Amino acid sequence: MNSKIGVYICHCGGNISDYVNVEEVKSAIADEEGVFLAKTTMFACSDATQKEMVEDIKTNELDGLVVASCSPKLHLVTFRAVAERAELNKYNYVHANIREQVSWAHSDDKAGATAKAIQLVKSAIAKVRLAHSLDPIVIPSKKAVAVIGAGVAGMRAAIELADMDCPVTLIEREHFVGGRVSQWDILFTTNQTGKELVTRLYDAIISRENITLLTGAEVVASSGSIGDYTLRVKTTPRYINEMCDPGNLQKAIDACPVEVPDEFNFNITARKAIYHNFPSEYPQYPVIDIKNCTRCGECEKICKSVDFSQEGKLVDIKVGSILMATGFDPYTPSDGEFGYGQFGNVITLPQFKRLVDINDATLKYRGQVIKNIAYIYCVGSRQIEGSESSTGEETRGDGNIASHDISGDNRYCSRYCCTSVIHAAIEASRKFHGLNNYHFTRGIRTYGKQELLYSESLKNGDIYLQSYEDDPPVVYLENGDTMVKINDIMTGRQEVSVKADLVVLVTGMVPRADNSVGSLFKIPKGRDNFFNEIHMKLRPVETVIDGITIAGACQGPKNITESVSSALSAATKSFSYVSKGELELEPIIAVIDGDLCSWCGLCAEACPFDAISMVTKGTKEIAGINNSICKGCGMCLPVCPVNAINLTAYSDRELESMIDALAEQMK
Repeated sequence: MNSKIGVYICHCGGNISDYVNVEEVKSAIADEEGVFLAKTTMFACSDATQKEMVEDIKTNELDGLVVASCSPKLHLVTFRAVAERAELNKYNYVHANIREQVSWAHSDDKAGATAKAIQLVKSAIAKVRLAHSLDPIVIPSKKAVAVIGAGVAGMRAAIELADMDCPVTLIEREHFVGGRVSQWDILFTTNQTGKELVTRLYDAIISRENITLLTGAEVVASSGSIGDYTLRVKTTPRYINEMCDPGNLQKAIDACPVEVPDEFNFNITARKAIYHNFPSEYPQYPVIDIKNCTRCGECEKICKSVDFSQEGKLVDIKVGSILMATGFDPYTPSDGEFGYGQFGNVITLPQFKRLVDINDATLKYRGQVIKNIAYIYCVGSRQIEGSESSTGEETRGDGNIASHDISGDNRYCSRYCCTSVIHAAIEASRKFHGLNNYHFTRGIRTYGKQELLYSESLKNGDIYLQSYEDDPPVVYLENGDTMVKINDIMTGRQEVSVKADLVVLVTGMVPRADNSVGSLFKIPKGRDNFFNEIHMKLRPVETVIDGITIAGACQGPKNITESVSSALSAATKSFSYVSKGELELEPIIAVIDGDLCSWCGLCAEACPFDAISMVTKGTKEIAGINNSICKGCGMCLPVCPVNAINLTAYSDRELESMIDALAEQMK
């Protein structure tokens, strides 16, 4: 039992002391059993106070430490480090949260807040009296990282890891790298093209010997845990041996009788079953779409590199950490949403960007010259639950109306869309003269320097109209013309109608429709269904699955700059898991009493991390804990019918002592 405990109660600059009488707290706990030293401090986390704590621990040979301050999410690691610098085992330190749980929660009751703070500090003292030294669990870690997804975020992360002398396997499900950025021409704010950015990253990847690039590859199975993951990767062949003569290749493509919608152009054009359409796609050699290929043999007659005998392979890869950068999908409007799928001249923003890129002298869509363009903002973003626009037929012209049901699950703002569409309109006007751009918005969100694009658009003469969130524009036909109507709040809700040659729906980002790889690793998702980080500020790229980090738009809407920033952060974090060849894990895990346990499986069912399995001990079957996976969450403890499971540092005795301290104070 620890009998020389130091207790520090923090003012937090007024965050705590404005609502909690910290001096009264100190006086109330000073005579508690085991308390040798009690102090108040203005900022416990300051360098000066940390040095004072270290000196106190060393001088007085303290064997326990309690800090009553703000959330342990912020400073648990800080004060554990203080203990270590003072040569005190860091698990002999207990944190009491008297800011979030006391002063902030009870700012209207100073006396009650003070009484509660006393209770919490006494409870922490009761726990630290019974605390004992623990050693971290040390496991070997393979110095290698798998990056899943070779978009801009994935490629940039792979390059960063490689430059830290870490072997990287970069796995891309498609046959070409670059992700969404390869589909864009000029990028906003930088004025470089997607091709230039992807080319630079691809050249950097192939120049690094410690990066292995797998395209047409998908992770189909995973085993192991942090430090020792084994990934089974299934590769799909290109059915092309090597790059044939470009002239013969084009002849082979021309000879192919199969045409399918081209996903690269968001299905506004078609491609052949043998294809390599765009110079921004790397590696720059063709692929045969075996799902749509009829194997007629026409391409084989022309291009000798075609090889239908190629077969897919299964490859096992061993890594210490996994970085997920699987990207996003553009939102696909439902049939009839603002006329999408109902009127032939209603397209999405990604389709429009490709349309601008593939047209030359004149902007045309389906043979019609485009002059008047209506952009409808926030399609698939900022959706309002249970809110719906009017539906039915309107007595005007031929009466056809496309109404928009704006109810949905995407409550978030996709953030990049406003800037992207304004930039697209500027580039379209620059490339094709005489365009009239009408922006139907719900408020413009071009943050930071992107505001300059909004200013340029206004100078170009673009017209901006704004509606309320629950009163979106309506797209309808009138005498064969496509019309967009809005109740414009900028003019006192005056009804304004615009005749549009083309309606562009400004669609937001949504999670990948096929996110089987996320399910494979059991990566948690937030309410928006993007991958969820542990804490958006404190641990922004870590997941609750140890060893797996996330980067880019797979965790939420991001532009390229933001995606690259998160990729660099995730690469650094992933490298920290594998850099030393071994890992120190928290020793706070479940422990099985083999004498009491007789395997029933209830604990394994309750464990959210699959850390418990049946093992044989002598002739007896009992529960076994995988120390590298167990998170010490305690879910298994209450379901054990014989109380054969304990949690290190949170034993029944320790928790009961805390409860006793709380109960005693409440009498």
